[in-house]
Amino acid sequence: MSDVRKRLLELAEEARVSLAALSQMIGRNPSYLQQYIRKGSPRKLDETDRATLAGFFGVAESELGGVEEISLDSRIGKRMAGWVEVPRLALDASAGPGAFGTDELPFDSFRFSARWLRERDFDAAMLSIITVAGDSMEPLLRDGDEILVDRTPRPLRDGVHVVRLGEALHVKRVQQLRPDAIKLISANEAYPPVEVALADVDVIGRVVWKAGRL
Repeated sequence: MSDVRKRLLELAEEARVSLAALSQMIGRNPSYLQQYIRKGSPRKLDETDRATLAGFFGVAESELGGVEEISLDSRIGKRMAGWVEVPRLALDASAGPGAFGTDELPFDSFRFSARWLRERDFDAAMLSIITVAGDSMEPLLRDGDEILVDRTPRPLRDGVHVVRLGEALHVKRVQQLRPDAIKLISANEAYPPVEVALADVDVIGRVVWKAGRL
């Protein structure tokens, strides 16, 4: 096993992250990095994959086979000036009976105009993208739609939010009833509104954009 492969395995073990999760983070199949380390295939890491892994671990690319010590931030700055990458998380926000995701490691990203984000007063560091599951928010949000969630701490106001109830994530229209209670409303009238105590729910963030098929 080469020094580079040993170093990658060490970093994964130190971070307590599986090779399968890291493979998915760089957009590869789950066995990709396992084959790279154990079987030597591919012979070397792709430049973009190496930059992403180095950025995740906070190490120089040279530790993973790069010739120069180029940080992920500087690479993105050179190649993507004016654009911001928002992570896609492997989480489902249920628009039905409830869903829970435990792996919040980004597996991909969406690219947004930095100017577009500034014009809407969005802090890129507080944005993430997750997937809608279920039909209770149809036709506003459909099963499989991807939503941009702004996690910036702000005073709660009526609107569509991602909330956590127990171990389940939900996307619902939130209506403030009293200082200590809110109502969770589905767009689909087949699902009745639910009143919950504010102390029993964690408002993760406000839904500010969606992407989905026509």
